[in-house]
Order: sequence, then C-alpha cells, then structure tokens
Amino acid sequence: MKYALPIVMLCLSGCAVMEQIERPNPAGSAPGAAEAQSPPSSARTVEDFDTTTAAERTAAATPSSGGRKLGETIASLGDPTVPGFWVTTDLVDVETPGRVTDLSGNNSVEVTLLPGTNGSARVSLAALRLLNAPLTDLVELNVFAN
Repeated sequence: MKYALPIVMLCLSGCAVMEQIERPNPAGSAPGAAEAQSPPSSARTVEDFDTTTAAERTAAATPSSGGRKLGETIASLGDPTVPGFWVTTDLVDVETPGRVTDLSGNNSVEVTLLPGTNGSARVSLAALRLLNAPLTDLVELNVFAN
C-alpha cells in the first residue's frame, strides 16, 4: 500500500509523455497543413474530423512520382484530431516530405513523414481516406521520401 502513490505518479507521468509522442504536429509541412484546422470539439463523424478542403485533398492525391523508397510498413489510424496529411514511422529520423502508396501502387498520397517512436506507424485520417483504406484496419504501405 505504501508504494501505491509512487506507482500512480509514475503512470501519470508516463501518460503525459505518451500524449506528446502520439500527437504529431505537422502544421506547415503537409500539403494544406498551414490552413488545416483542428476538428471542433463536437466532432462525431469521419467528415467532422477530416477538416481538409477539397483543394487540399486534390493536391495530396496527386503526389510527385519517384522519390527514394524507404520501405514498407504496417500502419493504423493516428490521432483523428490532428489535421493534415501525415504518417509517423520509424523509417525516418527527421520530418521529411514524402508519399505513401498502398501495396498495389494504385492509391498514393503526399504526406509529411514524421519520426515514429514506438515501432508502429500511424496515418492521419485524411491520408487514410485518400488511400481508400479501411479506417479500422491495419494497412500495408510503401513509404517514399521525396
């Protein structure tokens, strides 16, 4: 019982660190991110959370081809309250412009690649929607640096 308070304090400090890790802030680096707005606190639907404009989606859906392939990753939906087109991945050490494609190469999205910290990749809601990927599934992606 005498160790309960230190254990609770340790857990709470770990939660604060994880919140910082899991919330990428790619504003200004992804297509349209400078204008991207966080969803309203009343957001409940996918459309409410995806605050990107049609012009931003068009720009992100027509990425440059080529680039250097960094590898493949399996990703899940990231924090839907963080706007823009981004992917957190251990395949980069610094924020990098890039793109991701589904394994077929049929769907491609220009994104900001953000360093991952825990071995798992996360993809923004807007990017997953442009990839036509199920939001609740793990998605296999090819990752390219521009």
